[in-house]
Amino acid sequence: MGKPVELDVGLVVAGHGRHYIVETPEGRRLTCHPRGKKSECVVGDRVRWQAAQSNTGDEGVIEALEPRRNLLYRQDEWKTKSFAANLDQILVLVASEPVFSESQLSRSLIAAEHAGIPATVVFNKTDLPQAAQARERLAPYRAMGYEVLEVALKARPDEARTLLAPRLQGRTSFVLGPSGTGKSTLINLMVPQAQAQVGEISQALNSGRHTTTTTQWYWLDDSRESALIDSPGFQEFGLRQIDAAQLPAYMPDLREHVAGCRFYNCTHLHEPGCGVRAAVQAGQITESRYRIYTEIHEELSRQRW
Repeated sequence: MGKPVELDVGLVVAGHGRHYIVETPEGRRLTCHPRGKKSECVVGDRVRWQAAQSNTGDEGVIEALEPRRNLLYRQDEWKTKSFAANLDQILVLVASEPVFSESQLSRSLIAAEHAGIPATVVFNKTDLPQAAQARERLAPYRAMGYEVLEVALKARPDEARTLLAPRLQGRTSFVLGPSGTGKSTLINLMVPQAQAQVGEISQALNSGRHTTTTTQWYWLDDSRESALIDSPGFQEFGLRQIDAAQLPAYMPDLREHVAGCRFYNCTHLHEPGCGVRAAVQAGQITESRYRIYTEIHEELSRQRW
């Protein structure tokens, strides 16, 4: 293997199994596989690669992974996996209908806080009658300092594009949201050639219908300075890398009251003189947020990865 300085640099824009689409600085895309058996690359990674010498059908071999600025994890039934790297921001899409899960929203924001990635909540379908109730449920998140952008992607697309475009400029943004919230509408609104890009990558990876289960990178501009990353469905964010005792540090409303606890190692579950529980009783932390904290704390205490 040559020295890293002799290898070409590339950006991972999609992957399926052990095959990845790597984009060169000039914009050329090629199919690569990692050397060795382990496959640690994710969309957003910068890698060092060289031309393939064997008849594997791939054009290149990934030899080295460049240092990451940050990394997101997802959790399935069996294990925690990394799935996106080097992000500038996360857009968490919720809607008036279907009713969003506050637990999913909280887990996403905790994952973002832990990874050090700024997160913004995008509140869609504000034209529907249910918007008032959803807006009320989002009020505590505004109070914590999270920006909540209100849009109606289908009813008022031009207004939504005008609001979102400046916030996406020059950044790599990860978009997530459960089915039915308008994620595909958002992608297609901001990336008119989205379907064409999906088709090209599907053909390159020979993955056909399976491409819909992979994380996808979209360029928003010809200069390739702004990008959206879409991952199908609403990923169950992996939080097992977080120590249970550190959980309040990633929940702004709880974090604000930790200093008021009598004991330095307070779990905020049963100890006397707990500043967090006092804040719940005073209405400064909502009951639902505290319930989410206790659920996640129990999960993290029960199993370590």
